[in-house]
Amino acid sequence: MLKDNHQRTINYVRLAVTDRCNLRCTYCMPENMQFLERAALLSYEEIVRLMRTLTDAGINKIRITGGEPFLRKDLMQLLEQLAPMASISITTNGVLTAPFIPALKTLGIRQINLSLDTLQAPRFFQITRRDQFSAVKQTLESLLAHDMEVKLNMVVMDGVNTDELIDFVALTRDQPVSVRFIEEMPFNGQGNDFSGINWNYLRILDTIRAQYPIEKITDAPHSTSLNYQIPQHKGSIGVIPAYSRTFCGSCNRIRITPTGGLKTCLYGDDVLNVKSLLKEGASDAELLEHLQAALQKRAVDGFEAARSNTHAQLESMSVIGG
Repeated sequence: MLKDNHQRTINYVRLAVTDRCNLRCTYCMPENMQFLERAALLSYEEIVRLMRTLTDAGINKIRITGGEPFLRKDLMQLLEQLAPMASISITTNGVLTAPFIPALKTLGIRQINLSLDTLQAPRFFQITRRDQFSAVKQTLESLLAHDMEVKLNMVVMDGVNTDELIDFVALTRDQPVSVRFIEEMPFNGQGNDFSGINWNYLRILDTIRAQYPIEKITDAPHSTSLNYQIPQHKGSIGVIPAYSRTFCGSCNRIRITPTGGLKTCLYGDDVLNVKSLLKEGASDAELLEHLQAALQKRAVDGFEAARSNTHAQLESMSVIGG
């Protein structure tokens, strides 16, 4: 098993398969985002080998992220290779996802996180700078029709979509969907100053409590969300203190960026490049040795990691791995 210097077992990897995205969400990336050349990304073969090495070492959960993962042309072939290795989940913006849902279900991939920050088409365009609301809505409807395990991820932005919190909660009344409200983070790829947030997880919860009698439910081990249910509702809600970082003490995850960078914390720098190691001919044992060595220098939490990362606000979540 992989362990860090704080004796936390690592069994979960977030794998970004591309930095490309077909949306330009204002909190994530600039309109003129410069994407990487394909040769700079982890290849199909490198991903399969890396994931096999990690799963042999105890990783049992892989989350596929991007960018937008369905922009990668070999994604389904890649998922066919990865599905037998571990529990696979996917985070997607839903623009291209709908046609692949039956195939995902056949592979046993049922856990889908759908990014959706508004239920209003004009506001969707305002946030994403693309007119794709109908495609995302179709994906949501298809996911639910296929009995997929759906989590809706809404980034809460002051002055943008906070008036929709209650509308999102209402979705849980008749649908078995988990709506998760996420604190805004500084990774917008635009270098904008980010001095904090007005809507932290406590304010989000207070706003919902004013309208609904929410009841705390048990959080899964290592959960990044605080989870609640409303009596008689089929779904649930959660808040993710992504900026407040209250969950760091039990962190069991690492991130692999599209270029093979290893991040032991979302708020930290890359601490290793596995693509370089693979190109240099490292064996599986040597690769694991480097990974374990990097984990022995892991920050205790996101605040410590951020203090040593001087360019965090210049990064885009599509490059980090959403």
